[in-house]
Amino acid sequence: MPEPAASRHGDLAIVIPARNERGRVGATVRAARQIEGAELVVVVDDGSDDGTGTEAAGAGAIVVRHARGRGKAAALETGAAAVAAIEADRAARSGAPPEPLLLLFLDADLGDTASEAGPLAGPVRAGAADMTIAVFAGKVKLGGHGIVLGVSGAGIERATGWRPAEPLNGQRCLTRAAFEAARPLAAGWGAETAMTIDLLRRGMRVAEVEVPLAHRATGTDLGAQLHRAHQLADVARALAVRRPWRRSPTGPEQRAPGVPGAGQAGRA
Repeated sequence: MPEPAASRHGDLAIVIPARNERGRVGATVRAARQIEGAELVVVVDDGSDDGTGTEAAGAGAIVVRHARGRGKAAALETGAAAVAAIEADRAARSGAPPEPLLLLFLDADLGDTASEAGPLAGPVRAGAADMTIAVFAGKVKLGGHGIVLGVSGAGIERATGWRPAEPLNGQRCLTRAAFEAARPLAAGWGAETAMTIDLLRRGMRVAEVEVPLAHRATGTDLGAQLHRAHQLADVARALAVRRPWRRSPTGPEQRAPGVPGAGQAGRA
């Protein structure tokens, strides 16, 4: 794995899972590198056959490749493991303990808008949240009918008592401790749904942050419909093993308005 300069300039490791995103991933990487605090940009090429990895490397990313497609959850875990390996290598060279970077997960198709993801790190950096989830300021017309979104949101609400605005949003920033608490990630496209449930149930704080990001709209062709079917199956499997939420005898914890408390969620 190529190692960037060993000096520490930022506190963010940006991980971008990508499969067949040539023509888009390069712009995403270049924009992500402009985010304040960006120290590393790692692209996990999940078995692409279109030159995605080459384009990402040319844009300045560290590229880790899966020989075959293993799914989004596996790509997220591989990316986080690559970041940890870089941190350990730097620590060995300097003789100092490893300094875990915050993990910022971004989708590969954000393009130039990826540079606007910085606010996701704010509440985590300040210690006000263990994980943030993006809420897109501008809505993209999707080719689907919101079925997967609805199933995920309703499932999270049943399991935790809270319904996020965009439960499937892959743009998330979290501490290393939060990421480890969510492992092993639910398979495939169920990762985000399960991550939200698991962290809240472990007493961690989740906040939503509005950001002006935009990704490619999904289509209505057969390939897009099959993709949504796979998403729905993965989300359903993730929810099936997480029993519905039960209110404690003393009721939910109280928190200050706008500030998530332990095991609580809200807007930052």
